[in-house]
Amino acid sequence: MYDTSMRVRLVKARMKEIQRQYEKKSLYRLSALCIMLFASLVSVLYRAAGLGKPMLLGMYGTILLHKDMGGYILVGVLSFTAAVIMTLLCIQYKERSKKRDNSFDDDAKK
Repeated sequence: MYDTSMRVRLVKARMKEIQRQYEKKSLYRLSALCIMLFASLVSVLYRAAGLGKPMLLGMYGTILLHKDMGGYILVGVLSFTAAVIMTLLCIQYKERSKKRDNSFDDDAKK
């Protein structure tokens, strides 16, 4: 018969194992998604270059300027900028929350 502390340790160990299995499955899924995305991007570049003609080597970044891609590029850049700003704001908010919580804890201890 296990005592309570031993049961708690066994439950925590099982929880860690389940979390590792979940992370491993997520990693496999994300890897498969990245491979599919890479393959689709390669196929788009292949088609845009004229079905594999040597012209592909000279294109480099010009695929981004192909036909009406300018609007998509602008939206992508703006989305990335907004995501960076949002991330920085979240980090600042978290740091302020930690400072506020620490000050409340210090006041409570006094």
